[in-house]
Order: sequence, then C-alpha cells, then structure tokens
Amino acid sequence: MSSPSPDPLPNDPQVSAAATTDQGQANDTGAFLATFATTFTTVFLAELGDKTQLAALLLSAQSGRPLLVFIGASLALISSSLVGVLLGRWLARVMPAHQLERLAGLLMVGLSLWLGRQAVVHLNPLSEHLLGG
Repeated sequence: MSSPSPDPLPNDPQVSAAATTDQGQANDTGAFLATFATTFTTVFLAELGDKTQLAALLLSAQSGRPLLVFIGASLALISSSLVGVLLGRWLARVMPAHQLERLAGLLMVGLSLWLGRQAVVHLNPLSEHLLGG
C-alpha cells in the first residue's frame, strides 16, 4: 500500500503560486465590481431628471410605443457612452491624469456658464442684446 503524498508545505513554490493566483483573481473581481458599481451609480444618478430622460418620457407618451422608445434611447445612450469611453481612453494615453481632471473641470465650468447664459436669454429676450447674442 502506498503512503499518501505529504501535504505541501506553506513555503512550497507551488502553493505560493496558487495562493498568489487566487489573491490576484479576488483582487481583479473586487476591482471589477467596484468600477462597475461606481460607474453604474454615477451615470444612473447623473441621468435622473436629465434632458435625455425627459425626452424619452415625452417620446414614449407621444408615440404610445414605450418599448421602441426604450430600445432606441438605450442604444443611443450606449453609443454616446462608447464615444466617451473611447475618447477618455485616448486622452488618458496622451495627457497626465491631473491635466485630464483639470480639463474636465474647465469643460464643466464652461458648459455651465454657456447653459446659464442660454437660460437667461431664453427667460428674458431683452438680455440677449445685453449679453451680446
């Protein structure tokens, strides 16, 4: 009768490699879930009450075909998100993260000022003359 092979020792390279692989997979899974949850939550909250959601609401009410509106709006959101992801990936390659964050902040401030100006002009047509529009 053959004796069972001894249990591997804790400092055995095969055991260490297996443990490292398991830890790496656990870290990859944790990073995946964290990135996914953060992205989903951020986009979901940003889109609530957004003009895209309001447009989908109106189109659904007008057309009476909510499933088609849902499919169309979903494909549009996926497509615009793809553009953002690809542009973000490219920008991350050509500029440092701190510059990318600064650029995103400046774009948000610029967009806010432009939208604020549009709102003022829309609410008060006489202000268009004052604001140079």
